[in-house]
Amino acid sequence: MLEKYLMLFLYFSVLMLIGYVAAGRIHSIKDYFAGGKTLGYWAASFSTQATGESAWLLLGLTGMGAMVGVSAYWVVVGEVFGVGIAWFVMANRFKALTDRYDSLTVTDFLVSRFRTTSHLLRIVAALSLTVFVMIYISAQIDATGSAFERFLGWNYHAGAIIGFVIVVAYCTVGGFLAVVWTDLFQGVVMLAALVFLPLFAWLVIDTPVGLHEGLAAIDPALVSIWGGNGFSLLNLMTVLGMLFIGIGFLGSPQIFARFIAIRDKREVDRGKWVAVAFTLLVDSSAVTIGLIGRYLFTDTGADPAAVLGNGGQNVLPDLVETVFPAIIVGLYVAAVLSAIMSTVSSLLIMAAGAVTHDLYQKIYRPDLAGASARAISRWVTLSLASISLLIAMVVSLVSPDRTIFWFIIFGWSGIAATFCPMIILSMFWRGYTARGAIASMLAGFGATMLFKFVLQNLAGIGAYLTAVETLPPAFLVSLIAGMLVSLWWPDAALGKAYDEDLEQIAQ
Repeated sequence: MLEKYLMLFLYFSVLMLIGYVAAGRIHSIKDYFAGGKTLGYWAASFSTQATGESAWLLLGLTGMGAMVGVSAYWVVVGEVFGVGIAWFVMANRFKALTDRYDSLTVTDFLVSRFRTTSHLLRIVAALSLTVFVMIYISAQIDATGSAFERFLGWNYHAGAIIGFVIVVAYCTVGGFLAVVWTDLFQGVVMLAALVFLPLFAWLVIDTPVGLHEGLAAIDPALVSIWGGNGFSLLNLMTVLGMLFIGIGFLGSPQIFARFIAIRDKREVDRGKWVAVAFTLLVDSSAVTIGLIGRYLFTDTGADPAAVLGNGGQNVLPDLVETVFPAIIVGLYVAAVLSAIMSTVSSLLIMAAGAVTHDLYQKIYRPDLAGASARAISRWVTLSLASISLLIAMVVSLVSPDRTIFWFIIFGWSGIAATFCPMIILSMFWRGYTARGAIASMLAGFGATMLFKFVLQNLAGIGAYLTAVETLPPAFLVSLIAGMLVSLWWPDAALGKAYDEDLEQIAQ
């Protein structure tokens, strides 16, 4: 146990040092929320993917691999596809447009793109983002408590609070730069931990048969790409739900904030290869860890949840403790916390930006600058973090059977359904209007709630909507709503202005 604490002490010391150094680089609100737009490709790509993956990757996706088998690789396909489109198709245009508009946040981009003179678009975007970001953060805090509880035997609530205090400390002090620099460090830790574990485990553990044969003996459904009972409409919906998790990379503000902050187009062109390779490696390794753990720790007829925890989320800790000595186990505790904290810090800074910059400064205090801006930004960050902690504590009490995977996916789905259709249409359709953008956000926000809490509980159709999950149908509703409203109330002048913007950035 001493070795675990030593590794954690070293890990947390690095985080706090990064926060301290980054604090010295914060001179303006632009520095606090966009890092001065100076990121290189390594920092931007690792930060983007570390933020997008989170505890969902190390505890959720590994557990999903253990529970459903090889069909979980559909998630890998969807994520690689989503990351590839975001970096190869969208990033350069988004970066060029946000530079032209001098945008610090995604909301700034939207207001400039649609030439809106009212504050309605800004308010809807900022409030929608803040709501789902706090839900997403609370899911990460929940995972922090679970990680401390499983690895170190701590009380769940104590672990959640300790992790919360550490991440809030460094991102509140150091702002966006601290977040990105720690993401780079944490991304390296996550990559090494995930890639080496299945390779090392399979080499050192004596196995009588191959992985495929062993899993088939436990349950034939584990080696079917369509899941239990082969191809069916219900299984197809499940596969689509896993594939479309990757949609969230096509415009979620926590991802696209890195494109705003990256230095220039050359850094985007370099970073896209790093981002796709990182995603492929860590996602496929996570699913493979789940498969190996299911083979090693369960038998035919055994309830995997009883052995590996709810949603299989203990499979990575169990495998690590079986394979490695305590000092290496401590490194894996740090890796899990890396996944969590990289996302929490990124989301906190983004939510603070939505409240401080997008709402307070732009609407009420356009003169806000200097020490006052930094102080207010930090207090807003701390306040939003405290609300998220409260949400996590309440959810832990009212929903003891929740799984990390689906708790996080709900927050991810809400952000993606609200913003991704709008970002896609705003970048690639000249006929998209401010009214259409507002309709997209409201429809995505409302559809996420409707599908999750109402339609999935209906008899008959509810089972299929539960299988496909919330994001795909809510995304479609948001997309259609934005298109219909834009077609119903067109704005020819706006389309012409956007054409001029594209001509300028093409030069």
